[in-house]
Amino acid sequence: MNTTPEKKGFHSRNKHRFGYDFTELINSNSSLKQFVSVNKYGNESIDFSNPEAIKTLNTSLLKSNYNIEYWDIPDGFLCPPIPGRAEYIHHVADVLSDVYGEIPTGKKIKILDVGVGANCIYPIIGTAEYGWHFVGSEIDKQAIKCADKTVKSNVGLQDLVELRMQPSKRNVFKNIINVGEIFDMTICNPPFHSSKQEATKGTLRKLKNLNNDNTQKPALNFGGVNNELWCEGGELAFITNMIYESVHFKSQSLWFSTLVSKKENLKQVYKLLKKVGVIDVKTIELSQGNKISRLLFWTFKDLKVRV
Repeated sequence: MNTTPEKKGFHSRNKHRFGYDFTELINSNSSLKQFVSVNKYGNESIDFSNPEAIKTLNTSLLKSNYNIEYWDIPDGFLCPPIPGRAEYIHHVADVLSDVYGEIPTGKKIKILDVGVGANCIYPIIGTAEYGWHFVGSEIDKQAIKCADKTVKSNVGLQDLVELRMQPSKRNVFKNIINVGEIFDMTICNPPFHSSKQEATKGTLRKLKNLNNDNTQKPALNFGGVNNELWCEGGELAFITNMIYESVHFKSQSLWFSTLVSKKENLKQVYKLLKKVGVIDVKTIELSQGNKISRLLFWTFKDLKVRV
């Protein structure tokens, strides 16, 4: 049993708020054992600069906490930190509960995951925790093929997760949201770098913090191919495009949302949201460890007529 104190900044329903119970995780996936050792603080941990160790940890977490028997991603693709991804899903549930009067569960709740990725993490967590129905969009053929294998290989996902290919890099909702289709929420973890060079610098900085050295090897511990890590104009350009496009689908989603990694982008984003005529905006700060990010929610619907 994990006796680690509850960590600050985590949602009260986040299963990972007490840290990692490595005994339980190794029981669910014995291959994790080779990566676990006692760190300088006297705690069991893994080397978070080792991509194979992180991937094995994720496999164990998904099996132990979310009943996922099969999960894999191609080499180099984003291997997301699961506790942080769970935070997004639980806050989505809270925002929707303000509308429905209680935390909504079941497949009647429909969520669009923009850029589902090869990892398919948000649908995995959302279906396991709340039984929601997910549509995942993706522009990368290899990513969607991998996500599709995960969905088809796990009974709990088969009837609740649908994947759709986005044929245009310029579009977010167009080509994905069908005529007459209604979503309760759209979610997105946008690429936040503006170039491959910027992404590489960010990775080196993260590795330096993890290893406390001056490594120049641009290996990605959490991975990430180009489409996942950067786009022209970076996070602000991607979110700006998403907001403008949400105007055309304002009657087809109760809420729109996105992760915002860079605080300095909020001022311009708020101005844009006001310009396009949103009715309500919510910003929730996420703070786990040294990393601080934000969840941004917006809606074009009046609260009294939302449901």
